[in-house]
Amino acid sequence: MRKILILCIGFLNAEVFEGYTLFTPGAGNGGPCTTYLIDNNLNNIQTWNHSRSPASMPYLIAGDEPGWENTLLIYPYRVNNPTMQAGGVGGAFEVLTWDGDLVWEYELSNTDYQHHHDIEPLPNGNILMIAWERKTAEEAYAAGRTSLNDNPLNEMWSSSIFEIQSDGNGGGEIVWEWHLWDHLIQDENPDSDNYGIVGNHPELFDINKGWLGGGGPQGGNADWMHLNTISYNIEYDQIVISSHRVDEIFVIDHSTTIEEAASHSGGNYGKGGDFLYRWGNPQNYDRGNNSDNLIGHQHSINWIPDGYPGEGNFILFNNDGNEAIEFSPPIDEDGFYIIEDGQPYGPDNIVWSSPYYSTDMQGGAFRLPNGNTLITDCDSANIEEVTESGSIVWSYSQSGNNVNIARAQKYAIDYFDEQNLGDINSDGTLNILDIVSLINLVLSNDYESSGDINEDNILNILDIVQLVNIILN
Repeated sequence: MRKILILCIGFLNAEVFEGYTLFTPGAGNGGPCTTYLIDNNLNNIQTWNHSRSPASMPYLIAGDEPGWENTLLIYPYRVNNPTMQAGGVGGAFEVLTWDGDLVWEYELSNTDYQHHHDIEPLPNGNILMIAWERKTAEEAYAAGRTSLNDNPLNEMWSSSIFEIQSDGNGGGEIVWEWHLWDHLIQDENPDSDNYGIVGNHPELFDINKGWLGGGGPQGGNADWMHLNTISYNIEYDQIVISSHRVDEIFVIDHSTTIEEAASHSGGNYGKGGDFLYRWGNPQNYDRGNNSDNLIGHQHSINWIPDGYPGEGNFILFNNDGNEAIEFSPPIDEDGFYIIEDGQPYGPDNIVWSSPYYSTDMQGGAFRLPNGNTLITDCDSANIEEVTESGSIVWSYSQSGNNVNIARAQKYAIDYFDEQNLGDINSDGTLNILDIVSLINLVLSNDYESSGDINEDNILNILDIVQLVNIILN
């Protein structure tokens, strides 16, 4: 009997992905919190203390050198006095070293814009932020909105995305931005520039779809789309966002300039800042019916990384469906999404679904390299790792009253060990920009390990020649 028990335990342990799990429990009161990085035995590998509560989940990114001790923590948090308040309100993020020292920070909380919920670190070290964008009643009606649903603020908060780059002095600056307001359509007011047939333009959003926020624990709000997640795909240079209010996810092109992002042309896919793909509720663009509304109040949309089971598919936590789901978008090898005339975007089915999980707030789902999925039940502050068949092989539960965990991620133990030699600007690809960066490092007599192609601890012409040959071949 004892031998059988040992064998069973060993079998279960073998199914658990070996890694470190990162999360920040919060209580929603805006006060101090702690971010934890734990191993599979629930031991703390590292902790970071914060003076303000989380807006969503933290992220770890690689530093200038390999190794966990050189990683940087990106932590989105709630500022003291947000200019707009609704669920998921944030306002800022901070970048911390392994030991908790501040590297740089950025606040987006002003009269026009208020960060909320999620952020997304990019391969080049920049940070994407989602934000509410305040619009007056006059602006909303001029754009073709027919009703503000008796909104107590008499406002309409649209959505924006900002890319923030470190300014080298402890702060940040905006280097790219996208505004939903530039990509609207409506069929009510022919005098507005965005007038058109909604069903003929799935690349635009109908300004008359979606309910405006009313009251709530934070008081009156005008939250329209309630974006709650943002994720990035390095292969296609695309961004995906999730809208809680309209039950849809949207993909846009990140390769655009700021001017192109405000237009309907340009970028790698020729559509400017218009939607490249959308999924979940095609009734928003006057296609399909109730049976095509496949998700509701969802969170945690993200691409399954290359090399993982299900690579290239989307995975999310479907709050109304009480499950995590995976689906395969209709995309070609060049990153273009396929849609039939008059039909909604596919697919009309899902590839995988998890066992039952129920949470009203946030919630997360991330595929792991061994095919398991890490699921976060936000309300209950539970994190569980489940197999493809739905068996729970690892779990963590945070104790305390009124505590929650927005989402959690799990990193392989060797995740930060490898370094992509030659990728000087950390954008995930080797090209002429890396050659220019390496030349500048050599001329300035500076050293960066990613440029030391021949690993002789010196940057010189030999490294430049070798990098050129790597790129050409």
